[in-house]
Amino acid sequence: MDLIGRRTFTAGAAAALLGAPAIGTASAQAKWPARPVHFIVPLAPGGAIDFVARQCGEVMSRQIGQQVIVENRTGAGGTIGMDSVMRGEPDGYAILIANDNAASAPHVLKMAYDYTKVLTPVIDIGHQPLVLGVHPSLGVNTVQEYIAKAKATGGIGFASSGVGSNQHVLGAWFAKEAGIKLEHIPYRGAGQAINDLIAGHVKSALLGPTALIPHHLAGSIKIIGQSTAKRSTVLPNIPTFDESGLKGLSLDVWYAAFAPPKMPAELVKQVNAAFAKALEDPKLRDAFAKGIMEPTGGTPEQLGEMARADSAKYERLVRELAITGS
Repeated sequence: MDLIGRRTFTAGAAAALLGAPAIGTASAQAKWPARPVHFIVPLAPGGAIDFVARQCGEVMSRQIGQQVIVENRTGAGGTIGMDSVMRGEPDGYAILIANDNAASAPHVLKMAYDYTKVLTPVIDIGHQPLVLGVHPSLGVNTVQEYIAKAKATGGIGFASSGVGSNQHVLGAWFAKEAGIKLEHIPYRGAGQAINDLIAGHVKSALLGPTALIPHHLAGSIKIIGQSTAKRSTVLPNIPTFDESGLKGLSLDVWYAAFAPPKMPAELVKQVNAAFAKALEDPKLRDAFAKGIMEPTGGTPEQLGEMARADSAKYERLVRELAITGS
């Protein structure tokens, strides 16, 4: 019999001897966490999802009294990692940290299921725009110059963190609205894409700003536009695509925690509370600000509604833009 089992048995036996019911036994069995918690990141290290997972994990390890282990389970546009959580035990020890790729990938890849309708929503962690970064050798400083360059040269390649990603969808949408040809060059995570952008192997990239900002400030790449409807409060000097003439082209990217299907509501509440407490930590909030991430929080129900609404939006965009997984 394990330690928790012995404690439960002892409590029950004592209650029986006293002629009273074993009050609190169920809550003792449901206590979380009793062992290390694993955060599953579906893309390679170096990108914003990995950043969010590690920042939350570091703070939560201190607060919950158990180690949080970040695991990068990559491949197939992030679906390998998401699938592993979808098929996992709903016990609170394997938590998916994902972005709205969970809403876009099922439609781009023509999957038989929709993660936003299968996984258990836990909490909306943070939001940020996607940004368009370019290599200096491309010779452009604005979105309009980028569009003109693409028209003059017959097209430009852009890197993303994978097929089926929000960046993949945004690139196709951008190309249609601008009337240009953009070649999608998918990677297995933002880290690899950024390395090739810095080296000039790929001339542009649509990625989260977290890992691009240091290189933008160093002058090795230049961020020329952001995807949100209004300028992010942490990127006030970068114009939006809408401001740059692509009216209505906006995409707000979210990062969130999900659990396997059918996780008990009380356990979801406990995990949500642990994340919410971590999001109030001053050190985490400072790291998020430096990573161009706005902390959010909220209830599981709010995340579920938002994620399902985004899934419907991506289904429409993928259909209208004729995006495929190739």
